[in-house]
Amino acid sequence: MEAEDSKASPERELLEGKDPKPESEDEQEEPEDAARGHKKRIVPGIVYLGHIPPRFRPLHVRNLLSAYGEVGRVFFQAEDRFVRRKKKAAAASAGKKGSKYSKDYTEGWVEFRDKRIAKRVAASLHNTPMGARKRSPFRYDLWNLKYLHRFTWSHLSEHLAFERQVRRQRLRAEVAQAKRETDFYLQSVERGKRFLAADGDTARPDSSWAFAQRPTEQEFRARKAARPGGRERARLANVQDQARSNRGLLARIFGAPSSAENTEES
Repeated sequence: MEAEDSKASPERELLEGKDPKPESEDEQEEPEDAARGHKKRIVPGIVYLGHIPPRFRPLHVRNLLSAYGEVGRVFFQAEDRFVRRKKKAAAASAGKKGSKYSKDYTEGWVEFRDKRIAKRVAASLHNTPMGARKRSPFRYDLWNLKYLHRFTWSHLSEHLAFERQVRRQRLRAEVAQAKRETDFYLQSVERGKRFLAADGDTARPDSSWAFAQRPTEQEFRARKAARPGGRERARLANVQDQARSNRGLLARIFGAPSSAENTEES
């Protein structure tokens, strides 16, 4: 009788239109839903900060942006050492004793756990005030945000390593150029010393260069006067010049014809 009841139960289920295996299908649907959930994995997104005000630190940006979504890694690019050194010198020359210069940053990158939140944050906060409170030191600074499409943290690491390599190569090139200029200057100095030593003047390298100047008219007259009989000739020439000037003056005063007019009349 029990065997007949067991055989009759499936026949009754078929006649009533019931599915004999509903529980097995439900068990198969649950793993499929779980697999779909695993396929929709969360992809992180990176937002670029183009402007960082003074005294703005990674802790500040983490506290401000955590209200919109989960924030992962944060990296700020420090300013150049040369600029930092100049700012330190300016702060020291200002005369403020006890004031310490704080390191500032030029740009930054913020990673969100979900790229959809990163896109939303970059689109909504761009060109808006950083600080919402009146007493916030960053109230008058604006967010400069941009979502980096298909940009990962590994790309940032590669980019920073590439910039460091380029900076090192530039420094090597500048040092090599300075060394070449110094070597050329030293070679020129040595060449000049050899040229002067070959001329026979050993004291010239430590002294200044001497240039010969053309003698003036006074020097010419002094040389002529220094010759034998030159003083008498110079005195006679001066007397004749003075006499000629006196005759011309008297002729103009008294209206007498000058010696030149007398020669023309004759």
